[in-house]
Amino acid sequence: MPSFEEARGIILAHVAPLGEENVPLSDALGRVVSRDIIAPWDLPQYDNSAMDGYAVHAADCTSVPTRLMITGFLPAGGEECPAVTVGCAVRIMTGAPIPPGCNAVVPIEETEQAGDQVVINQKVLPKQHVRIKGSDVASGTQVLLAGSQVRPAEIGMLAAMGQALVPVYRKARVAILSTGDELIELGESPRSGKVINSNALSLAAAVREAGAEPVLLGIARDNLESHSDKMQEGLCCDALITSAGVSAGDRDLVREVAASLGAEEQFWKIGMKPGGPTAFSVWQGKPIFSLPGNPVSTMVTFELLVKPALLKMMGHKRVLPPFVKGILAEDAHKKPGKLHFIRVTVKKRHGRHVAYCAGEQHTAILSTMTRCDALAALPCDATFIPAGSEVDLALLREVDLLSEAEVGIRCCA
Repeated sequence: MPSFEEARGIILAHVAPLGEENVPLSDALGRVVSRDIIAPWDLPQYDNSAMDGYAVHAADCTSVPTRLMITGFLPAGGEECPAVTVGCAVRIMTGAPIPPGCNAVVPIEETEQAGDQVVINQKVLPKQHVRIKGSDVASGTQVLLAGSQVRPAEIGMLAAMGQALVPVYRKARVAILSTGDELIELGESPRSGKVINSNALSLAAAVREAGAEPVLLGIARDNLESHSDKMQEGLCCDALITSAGVSAGDRDLVREVAASLGAEEQFWKIGMKPGGPTAFSVWQGKPIFSLPGNPVSTMVTFELLVKPALLKMMGHKRVLPPFVKGILAEDAHKKPGKLHFIRVTVKKRHGRHVAYCAGEQHTAILSTMTRCDALAALPCDATFIPAGSEVDLALLREVDLLSEAEVGIRCCA
């Protein structure tokens, strides 16, 4: 049975970035560029004014005050005007090209207009308030490196470079299959012995949040034919996630059917809790993640094991959840032998992350995930971790500064 770290390493070793596609720039947000983007031109493309004011030649303004003849007006978007001669100035607006014969801009608030002349009341330096051609990006330089994620800032840069289509790694299409005769779909009336198929919807949301495309397969009933039909359908996608049916019961059929379809199992069971019964197989290069059925186990194993793999498949360089050091606010108890991840709420105090138990840690208690800011990793061999101990926290969301009254103090037994 591999440790948690070993299992994650096995998974990541068996996945690779998918092929690339070109998408419109407006659809590129959150995607990962698959090739280096090279600047086709300088940015700015020409020397231009950073202020509303007057374009001048600095050498004409050695005395204070200086009087210059106004010989033109140049708005943003205007065509270049004729060269400015000695002793003259041009009224200019922000963004307009610097006219020939000028090398500086004097802000309008540092001047006075007297008829057809401008009086400059400040010393003028060459290049002041001038955006120099290529000072942001020079033609031929790398604007974005392959593997960069496209954020709003990158959208703006690519637009400035005229990049209407962006080469990105393909989105992963991820099939999601729930198993079990006890499941009913959302919208059906719950009745004794039946539970709503919530795992499929939480997994679909998690897949979408990771930037991939979920494909819901519905429910595989507890027979080989139903499992086989649904799993074969799922293997048309880039990855398949199943929930439940992966333990050792009579109706736990996922591993058996995966093997019958030709999938090669890489491991079954991991030295972690929750999520111990997780299995991982590969079918013709496609990963199959067989997750436990308890809602918390499903969500935790997705976050720690599946999501990093999907991110790698879509070209991301940083695929692991951010871990920070934190302090346990309460004593915690566990059995030895496995790495335990407990659900905690987190607040910042004096620059440190302080972790409070989010509630009952049974894997069927879904409400704890709604309160959970992070997963606290409790060491394998430990049985008692006293309050004040430093632990690793896998952050699941941004942590706010919270008051003591806003964080419930609950036992992590």
